[in-house]
Amino acid sequence: MKLAVIAFTRSGCRLAQKIREAVTTKENECEIWGKGKEARSWGVPVLEESLREWTGRQFASQDALLYIGAAGIAVRAIAPFVESKASDPAVLCMDEQGKFVISLLSGHLGGANELTKELALICGAMPVITTATDVGGRFSVDSFARKEHLYLDNLKLAKRISAEILENRTVGLYSDFELTGQVPLELSLHKREGLGISISLDDTYDPFPETLHLVPKILVLGIGCKRGTSKGQIEALVKKVMVQNQFSMHSIGKVASIDLKKDEPGLLEFCQDYGAQLLAYGREELEQVPCEEGFSESEFVKEVTGLGNVCERSALKASGRTRLIQRKTAEHGVTLAIALEDYVVRF
Repeated sequence: MKLAVIAFTRSGCRLAQKIREAVTTKENECEIWGKGKEARSWGVPVLEESLREWTGRQFASQDALLYIGAAGIAVRAIAPFVESKASDPAVLCMDEQGKFVISLLSGHLGGANELTKELALICGAMPVITTATDVGGRFSVDSFARKEHLYLDNLKLAKRISAEILENRTVGLYSDFELTGQVPLELSLHKREGLGISISLDDTYDPFPETLHLVPKILVLGIGCKRGTSKGQIEALVKKVMVQNQFSMHSIGKVASIDLKKDEPGLLEFCQDYGAQLLAYGREELEQVPCEEGFSESEFVKEVTGLGNVCERSALKASGRTRLIQRKTAEHGVTLAIALEDYVVRF
């Protein structure tokens, strides 16, 4: 998570420093600024640009923004940049005495509600959350999707599902994966009429008349390619194989290859476009990878990389599994294999 904090008073800057110390870890980044005539004496970096300019930059680059000051300041600052709950960052507001933390924007998908609770604990504040499902203690499909790292394909349908739940109506649930924990009372595994939620790698399968698809990002693509291979060439083979297997492109979580390809422009561009993490392994690491079915070896690939197979070994290494769900396939200088990470649905 990347959090940006702006404060407008000395007390607010002290809170900002406290928050930065508490949340900064290997996984979390927190930058703080002070805005005001006396900001230089408050011990934090001074914001020289306008609040509007700062907000615009942070909206485009951060996961969450916190304004320590009046709620009206925050609302006016973010107003020109609000677009969609699918893309807007979480926005919070805290008073300069640290008595209240308010979730203002992107409470569910953006994670503002959860962050509000976390910051309230850090500062000893009262969390203020106004979304209806949270207030009523009901199941929230968009909060669930965020927690489980699921791609949610239809925000309008998600909103209708929330409305049904708030009216005490049951919504159907279908899953291709094992369910753990207590399934919420608002969901039914037996209902097949009306609205329903499908948790599957296939976002074309509709078990309900109106289906909201939640797609786990658990596919690992092992990719090998010639030097200079374009993103388009990689994408063409991936899409072809994904359609053949009825896998959504939104299910791609990781892309893996040999470390010789870690700076390959086409591969990097593909990962960026699909929000996939690129993992690159050394030849020695990949040599140790086991496969239940054995590997499809190539003398040409062995001459270039020192290994007879890159894509299958990479996919298994990154997934932690020993069985592929798609063995090596090749086209236009690109090789592809697919493995599936271990996954269960956690309620």
